[in-house]
Amino acid sequence: MNDGVVLITGGSRGIGRALVRALSAEGRRVAFTYCSGEAAARSVEAECGGLAKAWQLDLGDRARPGVIVPEIEDALGAIDGLVNNAAIRRDQLLAATPDADWDAVIDANLGGAFRCCRAVLPKMITRRAGSIVNVSSLTAVRGVAGQAAYGATKAGLIGMTKSLARELGKRNIRVNAVVPGLVMTEMIADTPPERLKELRAIEALPSGTSPEDVAAMIVFLLSDRARAITGQAFLVDAGSTA
Repeated sequence: MNDGVVLITGGSRGIGRALVRALSAEGRRVAFTYCSGEAAARSVEAECGGLAKAWQLDLGDRARPGVIVPEIEDALGAIDGLVNNAAIRRDQLLAATPDADWDAVIDANLGGAFRCCRAVLPKMITRRAGSIVNVSSLTAVRGVAGQAAYGATKAGLIGMTKSLARELGKRNIRVNAVVPGLVMTEMIADTPPERLKELRAIEALPSGTSPEDVAAMIVFLLSDRARAITGQAFLVDAGSTA
């Protein structure tokens, strides 16, 4: 593994929490963000034996990434890994979606990732080292009714990943995406059981996909073991798209 700090957005629950735990278990220093659940974030900090530290970040706050990145580097050291994991959803049929909801999802999920990349890149470029992983969604490649806004942002992340990989490859910075399938996290806790059964029916593996499964792929992509991989989108979906 590399020696630098990994910054993870949305690290207090779900896939992000599993990733903080996995990286800390390998001895990596981790900075992670939370939006409003400070108690959950402090609990994750306590689990990680001093290797993980939380910062508050609202993805809609356009100035905040540029503020916390220097704070993180001053406190923990150079950031050589970024995982854009945090996201919001406002599911509804597109015909009934107001502009405010569309704009909020686009600005948080896609704009937030853009701003976090922009904040860490100057020093990554100077150091000529880094790995960025954008967490997309199966909705980006296999449509889900009611998730037009969310799916558009997650598809946009894949497009941004590929273009950014071209921009940064000669500077030894890799950019990849992970595309999780249905993962049982707090984000889908309100999904009706019959709907979950319908979504899981397309999976080839009966065990499904856990947050830890997705975290394991991200840990690999952040590491030097993936030094020849960039500009790719990896499905971790229990075979849903097989």
